[in-house]
Amino acid sequence: MTLQQPALAATAVAARPARRRDQSRLFQEVGMLAPAVILLTIFLVVPFLLSFWTAMTNQPLVPRPTPVRFIGFTNFLRIFKDDLFWTSLWNVSRFTFWILPVQCGLAFATALLLHQKLPFRNFFRSLFFLPAITSMVVVCVIWGTLFQYPTGPLNQVIGFLSGGHIQPIDWLGDPDWAMFSIVLLSAWQAYGFQMIVYLAGLQGIPDELYDAARIDGANALQRFWHVTMPGLRPTHVFVLVITTIQAFKLYTQVAILTQGGPKSSTETVVHYMVRSGFEEQKLGYASAVSVILFLIVLVIALLQRQLLRRFDV
Repeated sequence: MTLQQPALAATAVAARPARRRDQSRLFQEVGMLAPAVILLTIFLVVPFLLSFWTAMTNQPLVPRPTPVRFIGFTNFLRIFKDDLFWTSLWNVSRFTFWILPVQCGLAFATALLLHQKLPFRNFFRSLFFLPAITSMVVVCVIWGTLFQYPTGPLNQVIGFLSGGHIQPIDWLGDPDWAMFSIVLLSAWQAYGFQMIVYLAGLQGIPDELYDAARIDGANALQRFWHVTMPGLRPTHVFVLVITTIQAFKLYTQVAILTQGGPKSSTETVVHYMVRSGFEEQKLGYASAVSVILFLIVLVIALLQRQLLRRFDV
């Protein structure tokens, strides 16, 4: 008994520095996480909870003499019976289905080209990234001029190249062409961001892997499939998820160029939400739309991530 007490005391003394190191590491981790947690709480959690609470009321945009009442899930039930909401959801789904391959494919191809040792490649990187930092309002004004019917520059070029066989297209006034036009200008404006992400991913692949593949006799196509594509798996996941989220937020192009027309062919969920909240002054109803949109985007992003992991992309 007398011999064991000094041994236990020595063990306790030796354990104190280890506990101090663990506590110090815990404080450091909490300190590093705290800014992100605080910002996410302020700009994501709190707004969502406020939107959800507003969606459970008949809150108008402008205060009225009658008090605001708690109406439960009435706004959500009205949305499920609203044909225009389902039309806007279908339109934004079509937009997402088209913009993903067009925008991501264009960004990937451009990044592969500009990753090569070409003359003036830094100049071309800046040139291709320029639309991404240009205001969407300015882009819409420029493309609105190009889309003018029937004498816009785009119709004139198509007429010249076809020898007059293709008639002028009403890009923004024809329901069959309006969403395609929105996809075209949106992909052109935003693909520079994905291009930069892909360039960063390409630069993160070690050159030793390409050298080893060359020594093994792999040609350019085999190096692309067995070195480049596996090395870009995290980049593919990030680009697809972020592009999907941006696609569901489609608003500015529609508000400036088509206002949801013609015949609601370009109406989107965000445009419908803003119109309900500010033009029709139904703030509670618009909040319900925003809550449903948030949940839809969250579910799609999670499913997309799981599918990409399942197929090892």
